[in-house]
Amino acid sequence: MNNEVAVKNKKLVRNLAFVAVAMFGFGYALVPLYDVLCEWKWIERDRPDAIKAIPETAYEIDVNRNIKVEFLTTLNENTPMIFRAEQTQITVHPGEYHTVNFYAENKTDKPMVARAIPSFSPALTSTYFEKVECFCFSEQTFAPHEGKSMPMRFVINPALPSDYQTITLSYTFFDNTQNAVKK
Repeated sequence: MNNEVAVKNKKLVRNLAFVAVAMFGFGYALVPLYDVLCEWKWIERDRPDAIKAIPETAYEIDVNRNIKVEFLTTLNENTPMIFRAEQTQITVHPGEYHTVNFYAENKTDKPMVARAIPSFSPALTSTYFEKVECFCFSEQTFAPHEGKSMPMRFVINPALPSDYQTITLSYTFFDNTQNAVKK
């Protein structure tokens, strides 16, 4: 009986060691797997620390193509603001410049610093969506109860593959007042 228990214990230890090694391997593979699944290489330029305005370039306008651009806005759960796109969608020709305004309002009695973080769907389209001017390039400062209209000027590079007919640009506004005070 003791011999049978010892064999079962050895088998259990071997199985547990295998599970531990497999978990380590899976954890090690998560970062490259995440990069592939989330198409990080395509959306990396839209990280807040890497956002740069692109100078206006004269593109040939492709009047034979229409791209629907949808604008979504959300607030981080701890952000006491009103935030919306003044137009929820527009149809554009690649190579044609457009300006869309967004409205944000501080609903508190205190000054607030907020930051908008963009994301695109499908993610690949961020490479072709060129912003010349955007409120997301820097933090926005709001006085108590102040509301303001904030422009975003953009063009869709005509090199956008023809499979893409709709681009969704989503902005999430975050209250960054605590971090701004610490700087």
